[in-house]
Amino acid sequence: MSADLRCVIVAVDGSEESMGALRWAFENLKLRSSAPDSTDGTFIVLHVQPPPTIAAGLSPGPIPFGGPSDLEVPAFTAAIESHQRRITAAILDHASRICSEYKVNVETKVVIGDPKEKICEVAENLHADLLVMGSRAFGPIKRMFLGSVSNYCTNHVECPVIIVKDKKRGSSA
Repeated sequence: MSADLRCVIVAVDGSEESMGALRWAFENLKLRSSAPDSTDGTFIVLHVQPPPTIAAGLSPGPIPFGGPSDLEVPAFTAAIESHQRRITAAILDHASRICSEYKVNVETKVVIGDPKEKICEVAENLHADLLVMGSRAFGPIKRMFLGSVSNYCTNHVECPVIIVKDKKRGSSA
């Protein structure tokens, strides 16, 4: 696929589906620059790290079981943040190994927050020409309770979105 693509964001979450979308982008998209003497466009490998409260499944700030609600537990929050940084580093390391197989200009970006909202925000702020995502292929029940990041992004992001489905699974996003 060839177009005037200068900024393509590929969202990765560590799943094989997202890494498959990264490979698909490198194999199927050619980036260009609008100026004849400038460098080619850039692939942005984007990872959204959930904040500690989402990662823990609760608000780690207050002491549980009747403790003061405005007192934070710094050690708990710090442990979650440290764990999240290790996960992010592993995800970016995996993506980096894939990137090294291809001769493309790649930048990585990590943001913290709700993935669906942050992906749209980054796409808007970087004036992305295209967003590429993998599909986890949740069934309708799971999607109803968990939501679909790709579905949210297709409805809220300004640029076109390509959702790469895993050929082996053959299900829809």
